[in-house]
Amino acid sequence: MSESNNKRRVIQMHPKDNVLVALQNLAAGENILFNGENYILSNEVKAKHKFYIADLKTGSEVYMYGVLVGKVENDVSKGALMTTENLKHAADPYSYRGVKYSWQAPDVSKFKDRIFNGYKRGDGRYGTANYWLFVPTVFCENRNMDVIREALHNELGYGVSDKYSQYTHQLLKAFQQGDDINSINLQPDTTSKSSRVFKNVDGIKFLNHQGGCGGTRQDSASLSSLLASYANHPNVGGVTVLSLGCQNLQTQHFLDDVKKHNPNFDKPLLVFEQQQSDSEEQLITEAIKKTFEGLVQLNKQERTSAPLSEMCVGVKCGGSDGFSGVSANPAVGYASDLMVALGAKVLLAEFPELCGAEQDLVDRCTTEASAKKFIYLMQTYDALAHTVGSGFHMNPSPGNIKDGLITDAIKSAGAAKKGGTSPVVDVLNYTEKATQPGLSLVCTPGNDVEATTGKAASGATLILFTTGLGTPTGNPVCPVIKVSTNTILANKMSDIIDIDCGPIISGEKTIEQMGEDILEYCIKASSGEIIPKAVLLNQDDFIPWKRGVSL
Repeated sequence: MSESNNKRRVIQMHPKDNVLVALQNLAAGENILFNGENYILSNEVKAKHKFYIADLKTGSEVYMYGVLVGKVENDVSKGALMTTENLKHAADPYSYRGVKYSWQAPDVSKFKDRIFNGYKRGDGRYGTANYWLFVPTVFCENRNMDVIREALHNELGYGVSDKYSQYTHQLLKAFQQGDDINSINLQPDTTSKSSRVFKNVDGIKFLNHQGGCGGTRQDSASLSSLLASYANHPNVGGVTVLSLGCQNLQTQHFLDDVKKHNPNFDKPLLVFEQQQSDSEEQLITEAIKKTFEGLVQLNKQERTSAPLSEMCVGVKCGGSDGFSGVSANPAVGYASDLMVALGAKVLLAEFPELCGAEQDLVDRCTTEASAKKFIYLMQTYDALAHTVGSGFHMNPSPGNIKDGLITDAIKSAGAAKKGGTSPVVDVLNYTEKATQPGLSLVCTPGNDVEATTGKAASGATLILFTTGLGTPTGNPVCPVIKVSTNTILANKMSDIIDIDCGPIISGEKTIEQMGEDILEYCIKASSGEIIPKAVLLNQDDFIPWKRGVSL
């Protein structure tokens, strides 16, 4: 087989790497020719997995993406499959070195005069959607939130399709009549956006959570800041607050945090406290009536044009596989660089999944203060994990490992590609708002929902979410766009995948071409011209981070 054909079957991510990634399933005993050298495979190497391209002694360092990702546990030979048995996590130490980082911005001439149509808020930011938000200050109000959601969603046209209710109805009918339920089929979805009563209100969202009382006072303070950041989110046009009254997170504390996040907060904000109401019925009917009046007013807001510099996009990966760092993450990274070059904000989070990529990010920080803040947050977080017998090295899930992410450093080095190559202009702690154009790092767990929850809190109005295994994760106020690493997944889970980066693996498109496609999608999604699948499914995942150990 010619070397040109073999290059489509394997790839080396960096010249320093001593492993190759299989782009297709490779058989044991197969001869792989790469860069003029032959490699006889000792084992079957499935697509997404790696094999060594040198004989390595126990303790030898293994590099991928040009960085240390592990050390071999026993002698391995050239052509051997990388496994959890022969490789263990390792990462280089990092420090502030005062590097003057130089960046070559990509050509953005085709995008420089483009606009999107968003909702301009009183603080000058632009939302990509227009939501009314329900916020409980304590978990005791979750039941009332659910009752209100049920009352409002379907009646106002925001409910998920009732096809499953109809399906259940048909099953019940068949059962009662003694018919075979196996003959009942799910009918196609016939609902549409046209069923909405308020055409300019994109949804009514509910932040059910398990906090606000019990736990520590620090938990309540962190939750208050998170909820306040959501009230201030550019995609939120109005807020209804439900409080019990006696909880740790007092309503006034929340309102103070709202003003702290935005001293000029000017959105309608309705507060209802159950212990001050005559009954549950009064609380709920009053909340529904006043919210309905607010929706009438919110519906008068319309989209207006904004330059692409007003975009704020979070980048995230979840359900990652061995192609994440090969296709989707680098493509999103190129889109990130395009957006930074256009003056937009990009947010890279998931600190446990930056393990091994720290030095590159530290060197890209534009100030010593931000570099040292990043180092402090990373080291404090990892040390906390070690105190309970864990650590960043334990981040990869069984699904990650099965699909080729053998160590956390491999996963992290590929995950960091989502942030592109631009300078790091700021480092944000959890719930801190992004204010500077360019790439910012946001301290969150790697956990999909905790990370997207935190990214939205920092102001992301869209989230690009790459996945190789598939995940339905969404967010109540920030549309989440799913980017598949491979075409098999995109076809199999077409109901949740928005963009397919599989053409990079097949060689049909370059990373740069896919990056431009991703930016085009973001522009349309920001304007409401395309609705991401997670939004259509009302996939409104919200998990506050208590600042404990979560990988």
